Amino acid sequence: MSSSPYILILFYSRHGSIAEMAKHIARGVNKVTGMEAKIRQVPNVSSNTESTEPALPDEGAPYCTLDELRDCSGLALGSPSYFGSMAAPLKHFIDQTSTLWMTGQLIDKPACGFTSASTMHGGQEQCLHSMMTPLIHHGMIWLGLPYKNKELISTTSGGTPYGASHLASSTQENTLTKEEKNLCEAQGERIASVALKLV
Repeated sequence: MSSSPYILILFYSRHGSIAEMAKHIARGVNKVTGMEAKIRQVPNVSSNTESTEPALPDEGAPYCTLDELRDCSGLALGSPSYFGSMAAPLKHFIDQTSTLWMTGQLIDKPACGFTSASTMHGGQEQCLHSMMTPLIHHGMIWLGLPYKNKELISTTSGGTPYGASHLASSTQENTLTKEEKNLCEAQGERIASVALKLV
């Protein structure tokens, strides 16, 4: 068990947008004294059943373990939107959490989601819903973004009341707008503040 409470920021990122959002969510978490941010990713999955990923990623955050998920005080889950749903690698990881579900390890812990798509109506909100569903089955408490965050009204790119989002104009575009950065940080700060009250 970690010596201090932390928010697990767990994601899959194909082209870098989600990884960049994770950093800004971590900045928001770290604004809350007494709560730390722990950034982790999930490995890719292959259609070749004989293929395996290395134990450590070539770059970026370490891969997440089930123990790290079990011991978190809150969870921020991130995925690009693939046809309005989370990416297969993230779903694959979540599908391995049945032992945590059976023992109720995540009940009453706060959770939130963040996503990215390359078109304005590329399924961002539906993707967030796809991440919300299994976490509600785990008994987690879903936190969206309230409209006190004025960027939700002014944004012309990403941002939803269901969770932070990013509009990538192409698969190589991972530069967040000012509004998107602010909403990511607001989401990180909110989940950390709520988790601290529940610890």
